Amino acid sequence: MSWRIGRTEALSNPAAARRKALHKLQGLAELDDPEALVVPILIDALLIVESYRGTRNQVSFLPDLTQRVDALLRELTIIEKTKEWAEG
Repeated sequence: MSWRIGRTEALSNPAAARRKALHKLQGLAELDDPEALVVPILIDALLIVESYRGTRNQVSFLPDLTQRVDALLRELTIIEKTKEWAEG
């Protein structure tokens, strides 16, 4: 299963995009401190929702959120690759 969720997929088939994201997030249980990665992302996601509520302003902390999501995905990918190498 490819991880990347494109804008088209997210908009045209949100249920499939959510399933793909959930599949990726199942690796959180294997991280040493998943809360340290996830909580800041959830906080920023809440702020994005509130920032866009009723307005079309640019979200100034989007780069920070992107970095946090990228760090989380890197950790999950490391777990997946480690499992693949151990099995292979």
